[in-house]
Amino acid sequence: MSVISVKGLNKSFQKGLGSKKVSVLKNITFSVAEGKITGFLGANGSGKTTTMKCMLELIWPDQGECRFFGSQKLHSKLWSRIGFLPEHPYFYDFLTGEEFLFFYGRLSHAKYSKSDLKSRINMLLKKMDLSKDRDKKLRQYSKGMLQKIGLLQAVIHEPDLLILDEPMSGLDFNGRSYVMEIIHQVAERGTSVFLSSHLLHDVERLCSDLVVLKEGEVIFEGDMGEFMGAESDKMEIIYIDQNKADQTRLASNLEECQKILDELRQQKLDVVSVERVSTNLEETFRKLALKQR
Repeated sequence: MSVISVKGLNKSFQKGLGSKKVSVLKNITFSVAEGKITGFLGANGSGKTTTMKCMLELIWPDQGECRFFGSQKLHSKLWSRIGFLPEHPYFYDFLTGEEFLFFYGRLSHAKYSKSDLKSRINMLLKKMDLSKDRDKKLRQYSKGMLQKIGLLQAVIHEPDLLILDEPMSGLDFNGRSYVMEIIHQVAERGTSVFLSSHLLHDVERLCSDLVVLKEGEVIFEGDMGEFMGAESDKMEIIYIDQNKADQTRLASNLEECQKILDELRQQKLDVVSVERVSTNLEETFRKLALKQR
């Protein structure tokens, strides 16, 4: 089952009086599989945040629709199954960290009694290294602390689907480690996660699937391994040498690969495998999503 199904989203904006509308989303169509962590990638201005806002009906698309958990349109009761952290969240800064989480726990219809909700808040604050700051007003929190408390409000009610827009923004290395640990834990529990981030190293560590946008269009949807192998021309050839253990030769392209194979056959050596060499996510993303048309 798909936890998110987006079909034919189109969205245009008029940037000033008398100006022509600019198309931001162009027939965006993709789905997010249940029980996986899916990365949502694209350069600045590619349409990621606009897509998320259309999905959650924070803005309305010109065309298209989004369904959740198979075939359901977004409605009030469905919100109790979804957790969301926007890129620029608003916080009630007169509340303490603990009060803030308790408020959102009750607002999102968390399935806990008041005492159990307080116990869950204690546990989450400890996991995010915010226990000592629980009684501080949010106006006293740093940007990184606000980002961490924002993630906690998104998971406080144990949602079935977690949607995160730049969850690592403003975090140092330790903060990013805490956030990734929380995301892994909720995913292990069975929560499906859909996240946008410019920190590709973190995405590579977290995600199994990807949806990639470029200039308002989907240019890739599928397994991360498939994406990272899509633009690589390098080939790895493993063969058996009678006098040595399995040997490896690398070819920079298909033509060189064929020459090496011909050479090995002439030497009567057995070829075990020929595989395309995957690159890392950042290198592949640079080639596919940032290169000029």
